[in-house]
Amino acid sequence: MSIPQPTEIALHRTSRLVEIAFSDGAVFRLPCEFLRVYSPSAEVRGHGSGQEVLQVGKGEVQIEAIEPVGSYAVRLVFSDGHDTGLYSWEYLYHLGKDQDRLWREYLERLAQAGASREPDRTAGERVVRQSGPSAGWKKL
Repeated sequence: MSIPQPTEIALHRTSRLVEIAFSDGAVFRLPCEFLRVYSPSAEVRGHGSGQEVLQVGKGEVQIEAIEPVGSYAVRLVFSDGHDTGLYSWEYLYHLGKDQDRLWREYLERLAQAGASREPDRTAGERVVRQSGPSAGWKKL
C-alpha cells in the first residue's frame, strides 16, 4: 500500500494548529504542542527503544516555520528553538491517524512523572535567604 501524499499543509497560528490534507481524503488538525512532543528528532526519540525523552512545558509552543525537505518531508521550526527532526509524510499521517491514542499516552506519561504541559514560569528566578528581623526566603 502506498503512503498518501499531502495535498495541502496550512499553519493556523492563532489556534496553534497544523492542518494537513492527504491524497486519500484524510484531513488532520495537529496542535503545535502535539507535533513538538512527538518530534521525530533524536533529542526527543533518543537513539533507540527506551531512550525517549519526555517533553514537558510545551503547552504554549508555536510553529514559526514549515520548511519543505525534498518531496518526502517537512522540517518544523518551533518557538522554543527546536528545529531538528524531519516529519515525513508517513510519520505525519501516523500522527494524525493515531492522534487520540498518542495524546492520551503523552498525558499519562506526564502525570506519572509529575510533570506539566505548562511552561516553567520560574525559570531564571533566584531564591535567597534574607537576614535580620524579618528573616525568610525571598524571590528575586
